[in-house]
Amino acid sequence: LSLNRAKAMKFKSITSHLLFRIVLAMALGIVCAWFLPGWLGRIFATFNAIFSQLLGFVIPLIILGFVAPAIAEVGTRAGRMLLVTALIAYGSTLVAGFSSYWISEVLFPLMITGDSASQTVGDSASLAPYFTVEMPPLMPVMTALVTAFILGLGVASLPADSRFMPLLGEFRRIVSMVIEKVIIPLLPVYIFGIFLNMTYSGEVASILSTFAKIIGVIFLMHILWLILQFCAVAPMSPGNRNPIRLLGTMLPAYFTALGTQSSAATIPVTLRQAEKLGVDPAVAGFTVPLCATIHMSGSTLKIVSCAVALMITRGMPFDFGMFAGFICMLGVTIIAAPGIPGGCIMASLGLLTSMLGFTDADCALMIALYIAMDSFGTACNVTGDGAIAIAVARIFGKNKQE
Repeated sequence: LSLNRAKAMKFKSITSHLLFRIVLAMALGIVCAWFLPGWLGRIFATFNAIFSQLLGFVIPLIILGFVAPAIAEVGTRAGRMLLVTALIAYGSTLVAGFSSYWISEVLFPLMITGDSASQTVGDSASLAPYFTVEMPPLMPVMTALVTAFILGLGVASLPADSRFMPLLGEFRRIVSMVIEKVIIPLLPVYIFGIFLNMTYSGEVASILSTFAKIIGVIFLMHILWLILQFCAVAPMSPGNRNPIRLLGTMLPAYFTALGTQSSAATIPVTLRQAEKLGVDPAVAGFTVPLCATIHMSGSTLKIVSCAVALMITRGMPFDFGMFAGFICMLGVTIIAAPGIPGGCIMASLGLLTSMLGFTDADCALMIALYIAMDSFGTACNVTGDGAIAIAVARIFGKNKQE
């Protein structure tokens, strides 16, 4: 009986996982398009139209809810170590983003074609919604980002007993609850509708082909990025240790993050492994929790690569200038992304639409592709936190001596 109960609990754990639901929704969308009547398909198209409006309304709130309190919390922890850690983390995120863009720009055109050779299931180009409900956002994305900066910096300059900091924290909790209780549970239905529509209109073959090709490349890019990070800090470590040994020490944090899909939930393991690298416990205790919030190099690498791949598939024009601004803003926008699967991609949707010109369908594909690799991006983030801890400890002369 206990064995059957354990099996049932394991099955329930797998089926409740967001990745499982997303993959199932994609598969069902493709299969159902071949026998679902058009009128029923239009019901899902109507749901998608309304959900897209809701998503567009929530995006500025996500930016305000995450960025403003994150800046305020960092700003209240004044000090030279804070500034150095933040600059190194942001620099790492930018280098990962630009490296991802250059590699993707070279490799993906050789691997991906912009055509869409697939049989059309339906009689029309796509499934049209019966109606939609307009939900204009309270403010544009860039206005929300600037407002978040002003609020965050302003609250950071106020006295510690100010009531504004708790208010920002409560607002973040409200936005996180909307994502966790409304957006995330409805995402599989939204993804189902997107793939239903793409199969009906004959686009799904090229999209799935793109997915299969770029997932392997992005995984290899994550591994190479981690090796480069630890090669850079190896001379700063006690005894100039081998970078592969340093990376090996951080593997428990890497594999923990694969399971938790959350940098915050992996902090205890990351902290323990950072101390094993020879980092002073006081420095590790400061840098690791901070980097869990602001160091998003793995997530940035993944979002940039997925965006380039999707733009190539869609035949959308892009250049370095467009992505340079996108990467710089992305490194700020996704800080303090909630500790739930897909937090970074949800926070970046506003930039994808406003700076890269993504449509609702493009954003849905980005969500599906990102969540399919969410664990790897988070694992890359937390493993790189160990490298940053080594660098900060060396700068302040706090590394342990062997």
